[in-house]
Amino acid sequence: MMDTQIDQNYENFLMAADALVENLACSEPIVAYQSARGRLDADHPAQGKLKRLGQLQSEIRAGQARNSITQTDIECLRTLQREVQSDPTISNYAATQQAAVAYLREINQEISQLLGIDFATLARPTGGCC
Repeated sequence: MMDTQIDQNYENFLMAADALVENLACSEPIVAYQSARGRLDADHPAQGKLKRLGQLQSEIRAGQARNSITQTDIECLRTLQREVQSDPTISNYAATQQAAVAYLREINQEISQLLGIDFATLARPTGGCC
């Protein structure tokens, strides 16, 4: 009898988890984020700006380590940062990403309150597989 109850609880848990995943995938913040991500992935000029920004940031960090950063380096970085921030595709992606993260934090908090445990901490990968 006990094994039957455990099996039923496990099945209920799996069904609830599947429903949660399905509902999250269809939620407005996640759908908006996925759409913005698709637009960003397809926007080659925006991708180029992000790549250049990453490269320049790496170069400046290396220059800091060597104590060889110039005012021109800093001005170039600021100019490129402004370009990235003013790009509508990039800014939309960043906004939808922040909204999706906030939404998922709310979901984690709700689950944690319902379970009486810190669900987000327990659900965090521990360095194993996947």
